[in-house]
Amino acid sequence: MRSRHRGGWRAVPAVAAAVIGALLATGGTAGARTTAAQATAAAPPAYLTQEAAYGAGTVTNGWERVERYRDTTPGFQAAGAEGYAPDGRGDQDGVRVTYFGGVTRPTSDRFLLYSAPGWNTGARTTPVLLVHGANDTADRAWANPGESGGYGCGALSCPSTGLMQYLAARGHRVFAIGFAHKQGDNLMQAQAVGDAVALIRAKLGVSQVDLVGWSKGEVSTRAYVSSLKPAWGRAYAGDVRKLITLGGPNGGYDYPYAHGWAHDFSIWPECGGKINAPSPHSRMTCYGTYTAHPEFSMTPSGGYDDYPGQRQMLARWDGVYGVDQSAQDWYTTYYGGQGFYTAGDGIQKAIDAGSLVVPLQRASVPASVTTYLLAGGTPSVVGIFNENRGPSDGVVFVSSALDSTGIATVGGKATVTSANHLELGWNSAAQAQVASWLA
Repeated sequence: MRSRHRGGWRAVPAVAAAVIGALLATGGTAGARTTAAQATAAAPPAYLTQEAAYGAGTVTNGWERVERYRDTTPGFQAAGAEGYAPDGRGDQDGVRVTYFGGVTRPTSDRFLLYSAPGWNTGARTTPVLLVHGANDTADRAWANPGESGGYGCGALSCPSTGLMQYLAARGHRVFAIGFAHKQGDNLMQAQAVGDAVALIRAKLGVSQVDLVGWSKGEVSTRAYVSSLKPAWGRAYAGDVRKLITLGGPNGGYDYPYAHGWAHDFSIWPECGGKINAPSPHSRMTCYGTYTAHPEFSMTPSGGYDDYPGQRQMLARWDGVYGVDQSAQDWYTTYYGGQGFYTAGDGIQKAIDAGSLVVPLQRASVPASVTTYLLAGGTPSVVGIFNENRGPSDGVVFVSSALDSTGIATVGGKATVTSANHLELGWNSAAQAQVASWLA
């Protein structure tokens, strides 16, 4: 989802960070005192292997510790490596390359667990796991919205702290997950979310964790608690107290198909695009040259399938808000076919190839998980063509973000009218609302 941004679906590349040194694998940062929480901690699940840990004096963006884990469940290996765009636009960047052991294209059985200051001393009983969105990282999403520079946070200038610091300052024990594949399969990422929850429980000796899922992160968090999983995956373990979604496409989104022409210019290299995002087209004319790029297609094409996580969020909204008929090739972009400048299969074929919106609604969030839905109300994301067919945050319709179909216990809904999609992680009103729900 998204076009030139990070908090959920797409973003400008992150700036490089300092090289991180490895620390010992257990306990906390070097020299940290043992706490009561650590003393009661249990062993992590046997299928999780800690491969590295980075900490005091070296971890950036205000975090205290970052660990890399590998899930050794055979299903991950049997599933094979997820595809990456061959030109490198989807590779890990900055300090994340160090965290992933110098690997720019890590396999999806690996993930990062970030720990905020106070992760083992905060007064709040239930710890919080923050789950970022597409083409994003835990660093930019939650700790330093300005890591990518201007525009990366949805505004002309970006703050240097985010929801992580806000919650930690209020006594919450805060963690975040970092995914190996920035646009990966949400069912595999849901397994990683479950892994992170299990690790937090083991570290702190608690029975439950609260989840905050932003944008695409809503899909993986919701899939976990709903036990929507690969055939080889583990079911929900009953270990989540609250689920909070920020700008999540609970009712799906169709932005790339409704605004395909403007969307493509940020992607197609011949047009000057370089954003790590899928295109509704497989062919396009740029400056007089008709080119094919199956590797950027939303649907599997030419042996490529690099964006399954985006396809899983699709739903048709043409029956509610129509299609942007001012866009070039609008009809063939949305419904499929050969247009004047583009060719593609249309949104329905992509939905049929694996959208998770309806399966998630049918699977249902258990009644024991109190769920809160937060929407942004300002379509003002800087640098993209903002969604204008109905009330939106610039990418996701408000009615989609607040769609509670398949959610048994809704604890609250709210719209932050001052925030666009990328501001939901650092807007002061959004942060206050999240803190209120967590309390």
